[in-house]
Amino acid sequence: MTQVTERGTPLPAAPRAAAGRRRSPAAAACVLGGAVAAGLGLGFLAVLVIVLWISSPYPDSGPGGALHLAAGLWLLAHGTELVRYDTLSGVPAPVGVTPLLLVALPALLMRRAARLGSASGDGGDGDEVLPASAVFSAVTCGYLSVGSLATVYAAAGPMPADPLSAAWHVPLVAVLAAAGGVWAAKGRPVGPLPQWVPGAVRRAAARPRYPLALRAGAAGALVLLGGGALLVGASLAWHAAEVQASFLALTGVWSGRFAVLLLSLALLPNAMVWGAAYALGPGFALGAGATATPLGFAGSPALPRFPLLAALPPEGPGTLLTCATTGVALLAGLAVGWFAVRRAREVSYRETALTAALGALVCALLLAGLAAAASGPLGSRGLASFGPVWWATGAAAFAWTLLPAVPVAVAVHSWRTRPARQADALALDAEDEWHDSGVRELRWEALRRAAGALVPDLAQDPPRVQTPAPADPAPAAAPKPPRRLTVVTGIHLNLTPAPAPAPAPAPAPAPAPVLVPQPAGPAQPAQPAGPPEPAEPPRAAPRPLVPPVSGARVLPRRKPQA
Repeated sequence: MTQVTERGTPLPAAPRAAAGRRRSPAAAACVLGGAVAAGLGLGFLAVLVIVLWISSPYPDSGPGGALHLAAGLWLLAHGTELVRYDTLSGVPAPVGVTPLLLVALPALLMRRAARLGSASGDGGDGDEVLPASAVFSAVTCGYLSVGSLATVYAAAGPMPADPLSAAWHVPLVAVLAAAGGVWAAKGRPVGPLPQWVPGAVRRAAARPRYPLALRAGAAGALVLLGGGALLVGASLAWHAAEVQASFLALTGVWSGRFAVLLLSLALLPNAMVWGAAYALGPGFALGAGATATPLGFAGSPALPRFPLLAALPPEGPGTLLTCATTGVALLAGLAVGWFAVRRAREVSYRETALTAALGALVCALLLAGLAAAASGPLGSRGLASFGPVWWATGAAAFAWTLLPAVPVAVAVHSWRTRPARQADALALDAEDEWHDSGVRELRWEALRRAAGALVPDLAQDPPRVQTPAPADPAPAAAPKPPRRLTVVTGIHLNLTPAPAPAPAPAPAPAPAPVLVPQPAGPAQPAQPAGPPEPAEPPRAAPRPLVPPVSGARVLPRRKPQA
């Protein structure tokens, strides 16, 4: 039914729900940013492969094959497993060892796209501001669209990607990188968690032990990786002749040697993880039945010629030098214990030990993930297993870091809180030092020396005051009052009243006036001689302000019961 106004004109129809849906320019820009990030990664590898193909004196395919190979390398950078069909045995051989340095290219580009998408609108001049979830979804969709096209394009090349492997490796890298970019653009917030998370989990995650555990675990993982890099560098220097011979034997042209050098550099992070696994004890596998550990190199692997593989330890039982590499794992445990300590005084030892244990668990999870990413197959049969075993590496990392981390964390916590405990102890001693055994006597002795004659020596009997007998007979003295006992702060004082002063003598009677004759001369009236001035009577000794103490005895003071 059409609605009309009072004048009979029809009202405009309400906008439909479909018409109300409008396109969002900010969301479209985020989708385009994700696609551009994937295209930049593909373009970089395509240019590199094309340059190597042009400089090669004997190219075995045209430019189309080089572009297909570039798409396959881009998928390999996400951890996707490639398949090599051109083998001597005719059996397809998988290639699953991912150069970890190559993974940094798509991860950085995707993270940058997510950051730019989050900071595109500031809300001014009508700009649309997308929430973090919308930016994350839009950027990821644009990146995965290009990734699916690259997977289809690489399937026609010499090394196509395994579809199942690409179906979860590419989204995994894209999601992690996009989440990191959005989180960085929002100021790296650490909480609170969303409302859909259970309340118990949100309250537990808000505790400060978890950020400390993450920091401690990351510190332990960095120490292990640094130790692995040190071991790899020392081994390369020790086997310099073998490494050089292997590098020169692979190819004789400069373009081929440049490609081998680039591949070696891209695999250096893998070698660091392998060195860390070797220092932890489980070592790494070199094919079926061949394992290199600090205790020995068992088996005879059929290894291809490659410079990094030429720096492997010699076959046979381990030596004292190879067993000394486990010191890297011990240093990692010390680092976890050091960084797991908080500086707050109110933290208990149990909380510190629990934080150190969680830090060891974080370090184990990081090493297990890196070991899984740095290993994989390089072929079939003898080369089906290549690199460290992730679960064995993680378990060894947890055990090596947990054992020293907990006692070190407790010891560091005790050392850092030592000045505070000493200050508290001194404050308690200052409150109760008057009542401590032996201190009261010392303070009373110092008080007696400062007071002089007012406080006699405690070790001697109080002196008796002798009153001299008066010259003239005096009336009988009144009986002495009984001694009074005064209690002053735990001390009994036996006070005796001071003796009464002696009575002053009565003044002598004045003599009669005497007339003195005057010499001749004018008559002057006679002046009587006045009586002599009486002598000033002796003054009595001043009475002391404080009566003398005749005796004192120190009584112990009992502390009130709590």
